Amino acid sequence: MNEASEKILWNLFVEGDLKAFSSLFKNYYPQLHNYGLKISANATLTEDCLQSFFVYLHKNRKNLGDIKHIKSYLFISFRRALLKNLKKERVFTSYDEDTLFEKAPVFEFSKEELLIQQEFSNIRTATLSKLLNNLSVREREVIYLKYYSDLSTREIAEVMDISYQSVLNTLQKAFNKLRNRIENGQIRQVFQKS
Repeated sequence: MNEASEKILWNLFVEGDLKAFSSLFKNYYPQLHNYGLKISANATLTEDCLQSFFVYLHKNRKNLGDIKHIKSYLFISFRRALLKNLKKERVFTSYDEDTLFEKAPVFEFSKEELLIQQEFSNIRTATLSKLLNNLSVREREVIYLKYYSDLSTREIAEVMDISYQSVLNTLQKAFNKLRNRIENGQIRQVFQKS
């Protein structure tokens, strides 16, 4: 969905059009659900939070104001809601967003996602998945948002609540790690033609 049609749909939704709300739900639920699973690794919690999130949007649509970038707004808001729910779930442990991810590194790329995005053979997919999952949690999240959720660098900065430069630095670090592993010959044979 392009930004102009997204904006029209959003304006109709804010005015109370149920078909527009249904379209927003259908268009963004799968993407937000997959992103939520990457963060929480808990399907029930993710689904409950996502449904509550859409109910909240519908109830408060008149107070949402002018949203310039709908997709990034939805990712930002849902991420905050999900992290808030995860915090409640872990009420008896200390909570810090970074340690939450580091203690339970669930933000991983599945082989299925890689198969959808790229036409690698099974061995190539498994190797690439392994390489990506060896990156830090933050690097994996940035790559996921950039290449699997198709967000711009600015939108990723908003979603993750980090600076634009931090997103660029994180992407650069991730690609350097991947390039070094490939150049060091650790997986060169996988990417050579069979």
